[in-house]
Amino acid sequence: MRTSVLIPYAAYLRVYEPLSAFPEPERTKWADYVVARGLPDPTVGLAAEHEQSRRHLVATPPIMVPPRESEEAFVLAADGQTLICPWQTRLRSWVALEEFRQELPQTVVDVCLPRVVQEQAEADFERWRAEQADLRPRILTSTWHVPLQWFVLFAPEERSLRLGSPRASYYRTRMVEARRRVARALRTLRRTVEEGSLTLGIEEVGRWLEEFHPKSWVELDYGGLVHLMTDDALESDDSAADVAVGLAALARGDATAAAEAYERLMTRWRTIQALEHAN
Repeated sequence: MRTSVLIPYAAYLRVYEPLSAFPEPERTKWADYVVARGLPDPTVGLAAEHEQSRRHLVATPPIMVPPRESEEAFVLAADGQTLICPWQTRLRSWVALEEFRQELPQTVVDVCLPRVVQEQAEADFERWRAEQADLRPRILTSTWHVPLQWFVLFAPEERSLRLGSPRASYYRTRMVEARRRVARALRTLRRTVEEGSLTLGIEEVGRWLEEFHPKSWVELDYGGLVHLMTDDALESDDSAADVAVGLAALARGDATAAAEAYERLMTRWRTIQALEHAN
């Protein structure tokens, strides 16, 4: 599961936890933050984070990991409570750098990033991990597409779409609902198909959700992907519904309907993901 924050054409899966889930003095810090900032539009925070990342990348040498953890957060009001999703930009940058180094040959990594920058980031991360109790990123990132397993967490009617300025498309649901849907999807898949990437992906995101407060909320934000989609494409996007239809078809033994739903999903997101390699 990626936690990169450096590419604007990305979608985000966020967990907002209630203030009561944070230990002191962090709880008071975020309570004061909400009083001072209110409930800012997530698109504003996302734009600010992208701009910060851009400035770090063009520095000489590039700053792959911020020197300090971010003091910013996404804020949500739901069920009569205030919920917080800290940016955790420094932690997410470290994790993203580790994933980058694991996925590519070292010779390729060295071309992209000076070896001294890599070694400094690794040493800093080791020291930080030795001092911290909470290593959980509350934001996952997927560049150029939304992973199909993320749609499992949401019902079609939980989607909000804004085609004005700024554009936005997101789903939000209670943690208890997200966990219930993960469990139901895994029961269906384990009973009907061989274990594959979709099942493993749902298991992974399910384990991640279990690390957070049960009264949290989960958000899937299309982020910068909305700028790769036309208004018509966004309005007709039935991805969460297609996932639900496919799982229901598998549950009743209708392999044809399940395959049709899967093909609709893959066609929609292959088209968007292909833009990564476009000129």
